[in-house]
Amino acid sequence: MANPFLLWRRWRDARRRTAFEDVLKHVLTRTIEGREAGVDSVAGHLGFSQKRVLHLAVEMESAGLLRSEGARLALTPAGEKWATQVVRAHRLWETYLANEAHVPIEALHKPAEAAEHRLTPEQVDALDASLGYPRNDPHGDPIPTASGQIAALDARAVTSFPLGQAAEIAHLEDEPAALFRQIPEALRPGTVVRRVSSSPAEVTLSDGAREYRLTPLVAGNIQVVPAPEAKADPSLAPLSALALGEEAEVVAIGPGLRGFTRRRLLDLGLTPQARVSVHLDNAFGDPRAYRVRGATIALRREQAAHIFVRRHGVLASA
Repeated sequence: MANPFLLWRRWRDARRRTAFEDVLKHVLTRTIEGREAGVDSVAGHLGFSQKRVLHLAVEMESAGLLRSEGARLALTPAGEKWATQVVRAHRLWETYLANEAHVPIEALHKPAEAAEHRLTPEQVDALDASLGYPRNDPHGDPIPTASGQIAALDARAVTSFPLGQAAEIAHLEDEPAALFRQIPEALRPGTVVRRVSSSPAEVTLSDGAREYRLTPLVAGNIQVVPAPEAKADPSLAPLSALALGEEAEVVAIGPGLRGFTRRRLLDLGLTPQARVSVHLDNAFGDPRAYRVRGATIALRREQAAHIFVRRHGVLASA
């Protein structure tokens, strides 16, 4: 029979380690965002009492992970290295859940919060390799490299992007969660959109297939970059925009599809210059059946939205 004292001590040590990692990740995230981290911000974000945060800060400063600069908390090199590893584990696990387990984006955060404390550095390296070394997670956040480098996210809110200009969604802000849940499923990193109209009450975005009417607060959580020239080409459209019987030529698979999912689509024949047509519609919307290279394949709308094609027209047999 296991010693109850040893079990309790292991639980206490694991709980303490998790708290350390949560504090480190918060300080790193605030630093990347250009904001200060302090006892108040840690307590508010993690739901800890200020007394507990102060106790943790003293412990972590003694351990060489944090340093206090007045009311501000900053990471030491050792603390930054540890925090970056936690962030890397979190974002890679979210990527795995989204790309391979097809977990909805709004349900990724909680299991990744648990996995980030459980995965060893060796397991994180293996996961990174199996996913094909993705650069960004499903929200568009840069994934730290094995050496600890984190790319800058040079994007701005779609509400400040020029009206009518093609933009590629680069990042979705997932906090506050109530606003994040209002972002339509089709609007994901890698999708090309245009802001077609704006007013103090409503922002309308178009992905070429349909329009999405959002409140300015919700639209403000969608960050974009100028669309690459190929994606901005008006003669191109996402595969999801094709009508029943319409035929097109595959131009490219966007960066929003990565890892095993991307490789599977390439294996199915969705390579540049391949002809593809909408074979069958689904009364419930998903999935749709497409014909490519003589075979019928089923794709969900969120996958088809990241496959860019050049339209040829409606097939005579349709």
